[in-house]
Amino acid sequence: MAGPLEGRVVLDMSRVLAGPWAGQLLADLGARVIKIEHPGRGDDTRAWGPPWLEDIAGDPVEAAYYLCANRGKQSLAVDIARPEGQALIRALAGRADILIENFKVGGLARYGLDHQSLKAENPGLIGCSITGFGQDGPYAGRPGYDFMIQAMGGLMSLTGEPDGMPMKTGVAITDVMTGLYATVGVLAALDERSRTGRGRYIDVALLDVQLATLANQALNTLVSGHAPERHGNAHPNIVPYQAFACSDGHLVLTVGNDAQFARLAALLEYPEWAQDPAYATNAARVAHRKPLVEKIAACLASRSRDAWLAAFEAHGIPAGPIHSVAEALEDAQVRHRGLVRTLERSGQDVPQVANPLRFDGVSCTSEVAPPALGADSDAVLTEMGLSAEDIAKLRDLGVVR
Repeated sequence: MAGPLEGRVVLDMSRVLAGPWAGQLLADLGARVIKIEHPGRGDDTRAWGPPWLEDIAGDPVEAAYYLCANRGKQSLAVDIARPEGQALIRALAGRADILIENFKVGGLARYGLDHQSLKAENPGLIGCSITGFGQDGPYAGRPGYDFMIQAMGGLMSLTGEPDGMPMKTGVAITDVMTGLYATVGVLAALDERSRTGRGRYIDVALLDVQLATLANQALNTLVSGHAPERHGNAHPNIVPYQAFACSDGHLVLTVGNDAQFARLAALLEYPEWAQDPAYATNAARVAHRKPLVEKIAACLASRSRDAWLAAFEAHGIPAGPIHSVAEALEDAQVRHRGLVRTLERSGQDVPQVANPLRFDGVSCTSEVAPPALGADSDAVLTEMGLSAEDIAKLRDLGVVR
């Protein structure tokens, strides 16, 4: 099945995670994504191992980190610091629809490869620049990485136990969310271009995205005038909505309304809780969080995790086990939905996690494995009209790989 972006061409001049995540999503949606990489080192994440994808001989090939964000792309290895390399990028941009890049502010302008320069030849080109702090402001020139942005953007202050050190999340979630926001911006610009013929320039900053995705916690602060406290595995606005220990493990209980709480109270053999003014409403339960949570914890400690989960499901009370990543990937629902995939590349199996979007019941996950560095250079350059001799000369000069 052709993807919704079939026929669109994307130049992905980004590296690490936020930009490549956006590029991979566009590739999954059917766009042709040409990943522009330095011929010597490629994307930084190719070397961010272990763990490594190994070849048949057991030698490391590429880091798992790189493989998570570059499915469906072609790799063109070009040195953009060389005039010959710049000419190649300008020629590609002249026929492209979208340019994604995460160079420092002004980084591409010195090569004449910024959106402002490229749109002179291609007014319909949509540019998307991803940086740590945006194109203006006192921090614009600083580099930005997910961890430091989680810290500066308030997320770490919300994460961890109340009396412990502030914690980052276990996934570079700011990078991932920035990639998603970048994709939303690109798709909106494509829709507008279909009416106007003009491209847009999209400025996406990790810090901006981090603040925007604080969601209810940002509004909790703005409405109350007080910075939220850390609640560990508990929710600041809903009770009971947290992790609990059972006799043989842990589970998460997520009671989202008063009717669910009434069913929980009856199951725990304390139906009077649902009528108690201290517990009957969510606002009351938040105000009396500590005694209620202690009572629920005492109940849950008496039985096994799976016994409680079965009882909760039978009574329509939302709850789930705390899985390791390996357990989550093996979960029956995950397997049924086909979220764990294997793609083939040069006789080698490359594991992947599928795109969660489905169109008409069909996953939009690309069937093309993440490319080796420069794997598509010859094919892309030949398509551009270069002869074998031209390509060989560029290779000898170190311009392409």
